[in-house]
Amino acid sequence: MAENKHGTMTKDNHAALWHGRFAEGPDAAAVEFETSIHVDERMALDDIHGSKAHAAMLSRQGIISAEENKAIQDGLDSIEKDLSSGKLAIDYSAEDIHSFVEATLTDRIGEPGRKLHTGRSRNDQIALDERLYLRRVIPELQKQLASLIKTLAGIAKNHTDSLLTGYTHMQHAQPGTLAQHLCSWAWMLTRDYNRLSDSLKRVSLSPLGSGALAGSGLPLNREMVAETLGFDGVTQNSLDSVADRDYCIEFTSDFAILQMHLSRMSEEVVYWATTEFGFIDLSEKWSTGSSIMPQKKNPDFAELIRGRTGKVYGDLMNLLTMMKGLPMSYDRDMQEDKAPLFEALDTVQGNIIVFEAMIASAKWNLPKMAASCDGGFANATDVADYLVRKGMPFRTAHGVAAQCVRLAIDTGRSAIEELTLAEIKAISPLFEEDIFTKITPKACMEARKTTGGPSPEQTKKQIAALEAFCKDKV
Repeated sequence: MAENKHGTMTKDNHAALWHGRFAEGPDAAAVEFETSIHVDERMALDDIHGSKAHAAMLSRQGIISAEENKAIQDGLDSIEKDLSSGKLAIDYSAEDIHSFVEATLTDRIGEPGRKLHTGRSRNDQIALDERLYLRRVIPELQKQLASLIKTLAGIAKNHTDSLLTGYTHMQHAQPGTLAQHLCSWAWMLTRDYNRLSDSLKRVSLSPLGSGALAGSGLPLNREMVAETLGFDGVTQNSLDSVADRDYCIEFTSDFAILQMHLSRMSEEVVYWATTEFGFIDLSEKWSTGSSIMPQKKNPDFAELIRGRTGKVYGDLMNLLTMMKGLPMSYDRDMQEDKAPLFEALDTVQGNIIVFEAMIASAKWNLPKMAASCDGGFANATDVADYLVRKGMPFRTAHGVAAQCVRLAIDTGRSAIEELTLAEIKAISPLFEEDIFTKITPKACMEARKTTGGPSPEQTKKQIAALEAFCKDKV
């Protein structure tokens, strides 16, 4: 479609697919406002693959001739080749990627190109393209996730004995290890991986052949197209097929949860990198300085990952709000589904890559981490467990341990182990000299051998399970 001297669009092979009903073309500003090709151009190859399957079906059903199908297939192959090589550039004057592909095809092969759209609407075509695109790119995202999980497990393998305090409410809770903590991050990411797999199952149905909303009066074979494109089957209601954007919302919800996990991990990196904590030393390649304070080494990349969480949450709210209250079936509002979907996908993909590089190149201050287990009464629960093993009910033991903490605080001491045996025996006669060997940070950590716990034998099992999870996924 070309602009004439009056600022309206003229009709040629690149005219809007719907132009026939109108006596004159739309205003140039109107075209600019409603075009989507700058967003949907990334689905060009998916549009071509869907069109090839559709044309083959039309030929099999006798709706177009074998010669016409051959011309269409060859033409689409040439477009795909030229797009991939860079010989052909996207024409941004086209309304959308469907218009561009069909117009380019018609330019190349003539009249048979005009038959490609037989039996389909852009309503079912875009629903197909989006599903094909997601089925193509989500496995790549999963591969990046698996790589990050593997990296975390690899770091953890070297730190099964590296003490690190666990926190609740940002207060010292119980002794743990760096391996246990890194595994906790990795297990969150395995759920993200599996959520994406579940979403892929629901997107693996072909909507093509649903037309604008009511299917087609032509003898289309939807099942053939679905099989050709590797779908598990076809959607079951033509109205729902073109009105559905659940898959956009579901994947963006998956991205939002994944991004939340990356944000939590980044938050911990940020405060671990502070002088007060000093647990982690980020590579200078993944840190920045200050324009005014020469001494600064800032964890900007972790902060940016954390900050971009709002963008992904906003993309999800964008989609939910866009779809709220839309009548069945297709409404032009739904053209706006792609930008938030793609932005959320791009954001989490970029963040995964950056986080993995940042954490893989970091160094760990093991003495500082071990020192975090001293003081703060992180072994108070272990004092109670000691008494439980001697037959005292836990609730009673909890109270005794709390009295020990209270005594230490009242007498200006920062740890239970700074009390004397006589002092704690005055609280409970069950205490013996061995209490002091049972409540060192290392002893407390090693005693926690329940499945999933921080003891080395348990974290090694976790690491092995995480490595097995990543096998054949990276």
